[in-house]
Amino acid sequence: MSSYTKPAPNFDLSSPSPAYTLASGDKMPIIAYGTFRSNPGEVGPAVIEALKAGYRHLDLAHVYGNEEEIGKALKQAFDEGIVTRDELFITGKLWNSDHGVDIVPQAAAHSLNNLQLDYFDLYLIHFPVCWKHTGLATPGWGASELGDTPLIDTWRAMEDLVEKGVCKNIGVSNYPMMVMHDLVTQAKIQPVCNQIEVHAYYQRESLVNYCLSRNICVTAHTPLGGGVLNSETWDTPIPLKDDIILEIAKKHGKSPAQVLLRSLLQLGIVILPKSVKPHRMAENKDILDFSLTETEMKKIATLDKYVSYKTNPNPLSSFMGGPDAFSEMGTDIFD
Repeated sequence: MSSYTKPAPNFDLSSPSPAYTLASGDKMPIIAYGTFRSNPGEVGPAVIEALKAGYRHLDLAHVYGNEEEIGKALKQAFDEGIVTRDELFITGKLWNSDHGVDIVPQAAAHSLNNLQLDYFDLYLIHFPVCWKHTGLATPGWGASELGDTPLIDTWRAMEDLVEKGVCKNIGVSNYPMMVMHDLVTQAKIQPVCNQIEVHAYYQRESLVNYCLSRNICVTAHTPLGGGVLNSETWDTPIPLKDDIILEIAKKHGKSPAQVLLRSLLQLGIVILPKSVKPHRMAENKDILDFSLTETEMKKIATLDKYVSYKTNPNPLSSFMGGPDAFSEMGTDIFD
């Protein structure tokens, strides 16, 4: 029998506004609003609706191509008194083609300028891979070539951003366990977050618990397993349609999405659901008034398929057409 004890959640789900206490002491709301896959013209109004619905943690990324529109929405929200900057926790991300030591501060400044902000609450390395720089306004995607900046050198440049007040906290995204451990052993300023694909079908227990044991927040960027879009695009199974999830949802009078989101919170994982529909935004936040039993959590644990669904976006296909594509599908940096 194992003597392993899972780390306790870092937040109180009985609180009206639960927040994860980062290693820095800063509070990060545990339900974030994601802006990936938001089309031009819809992301600005969606951000306004999310703020009106009570979201105070916004997850952004330069490569999503919508920073300027979000910046205009944030200015509108501030001007109209919907929210103040101090009430928000805003996460940004450094793209793969901006890993150069001299480029990192320029990339952060470029994103902040787009967003009309002075600082990030959290700034993440988007993927553990360096590509050749393609210009601040044109983040690389397609025929991507591997660069030559070591990940630890990029991290040192991220640490400088904290010391200069550009970012309050720094972390990573899509880091597998041993790359994560390598960073932890070398970092002067420890990463406070690892934003990863984790959901009922890909539970990643070792990585999640490693991070939590070191007070590194785990954020689920794909908490629903990619949702209906993934199912339609790649014909992959999704937990939203799993019989066990449907059964539990019916018992609680909740939607399958709400059950999946709640289960992650009970594991101590911060969630990042995405929707441009106001009723879905409200539904995704309405998960603090019920709890899953130990038996239900064990049932959900049996759903793990140990398979990544390569979302958010996986840079696999970006290598196509370039000299560093090492398979017919591109290059999988996690091989």
